[in-house]
Amino acid sequence: MNRLKGKVAVITGGNSGVGAATAKLFAAEGATVVITARRKEALDNVAGEITAAGGTVLAVPTDISKGEDPEKLMETVMEKFGKIDVLINNAGILEEGLKPIDRFTDEDLDRIVETNQKGTMKVMRAATKRMKAGSSVVNVASVAGAMGCGGAAYVSSKAAIIGVTKHAALRFQKDYIRFNAVCPGTIVTPMVAGMNAANLDKDMFGAMMTHNDLKAQPCMPEDVANILLFLASDESRAITGQIIISDFGSTL
Repeated sequence: MNRLKGKVAVITGGNSGVGAATAKLFAAEGATVVITARRKEALDNVAGEITAAGGTVLAVPTDISKGEDPEKLMETVMEKFGKIDVLINNAGILEEGLKPIDRFTDEDLDRIVETNQKGTMKVMRAATKRMKAGSSVVNVASVAGAMGCGGAAYVSSKAAIIGVTKHAALRFQKDYIRFNAVCPGTIVTPMVAGMNAANLDKDMFGAMMTHNDLKAQPCMPEDVANILLFLASDESRAITGQIIISDFGSTL
């Protein structure tokens, strides 16, 4: 307990799945938690659960794909709490159907990159202007970005997050602001559960079957949240620029 006592943690995509599980865990570990997402009602529900459990939380509806929203979010956090110790970049969206490189649509690419890549980078830019030594940024990428196992648009967006995590770690190493990324495999979340199996591209799914153990145990949101807790805490203070795959060995 109290592994994050006294820290202010901003969590994007905090309205469900990994983000909600992380917010609850961080609050239980003593952090003041700022959760953000587009859907206010779902965000307020998570905030209510944290408050009822005795945690401290602020819900700030934000669309990270909108250019001005990330900056406004961090301004709000600074006005309210005066610092940002931890940033968890969890917000992200999927495409429909695992479309491979020869079949992706421009619409999918634009929509996914706006949130997964550009939105995440804008949040990082806004936060790093205000972070001080000892701060930690953890990006939730995906095993898809590390191994290529997914639709082309989604894979490219998550591979970009892996790259920019290493870039940021290099840029801020001398300032002792840490950047790491977690790459989960399949996670049991409402977003994943909402995928329609009938729309999956057969060629891409077949390639994934050949090179991945799709029968491996899936991650639960709490599994990922536990890793994020370690990387957010001072226990991992010597770790930066690292990419951790958490997929129960499905891509070994």
